[in-house]
This record gives sequence, structure tokens and C-alpha cells, in this order.
Amino acid sequence: MPKEYERLIQLRKFCVTLGIILVMIAVHIPTISYAQQGIPAHAQWGYVAIKETKAKYPQAKIIDYLHEGSEVNEDSSIEKFKLWLKQSDKEFGVHVRIKYITKTNKIVKIEFQETTP
Repeated sequence: MPKEYERLIQLRKFCVTLGIILVMIAVHIPTISYAQQGIPAHAQWGYVAIKETKAKYPQAKIIDYLHEGSEVNEDSSIEKFKLWLKQSDKEFGVHVRIKYITKTNKIVKIEFQETTP
């Protein structure tokens, strides 16, 4: 009887361990964070567009932001943004184009073009 009792105890331990493992697998919480998912390539250029627009229009408040797309050429790229600004009682849009060397991310030129509503 002691051998049968030992086998029952071993079987019970095995079943409990297997049950715990199955529960852990079933309720696994994904560990990926937003930081691990990566930041869009245009995000750094959006920051530059906002910073440079604030410098060009220091009295205006930026109330909206849109990434309009990218153009990739042989050696350079252009990131295009539209920012909506409010200054006193006037609202207006500013198209910002940032041209940079693709390999080095060195800024070549930043262009601003105002638009009206």
C-alpha cells in the first residue's frame, strides 16, 4: 500500500503542477509595451516642425497638427506637415516641409507656407 500511496501523491503533484501551468498559459498577459512597438519615423520630424513653427510664430498657439506624408528622393527625403495656429482672433494654417538627407537625417531646408481657412 505505501507504493500505491506514493504513486497517488506523485500523480496528484503532477496534476496540480500541470493545472498551474495551464492556468498561467491561459491568462498570460502580453508584455509588449508601447515603447517597444516603435515610434513612427515622421515623429521626430513632427517635433522639429512644431519647434520651428513656434520659433517663427512665437505669439501663436498651435491648436492642431497633421502629418501629410513623405517624399523620398535619391539622397533626400521631405516630411510634410500642416499645423493650425491661432493668434489673437486670427486662425490660419501653416504647411511645413522639412527636407533632410536620408542617410544622416541632416536638415537641408525648412519651408513654411501660410494658408487661410
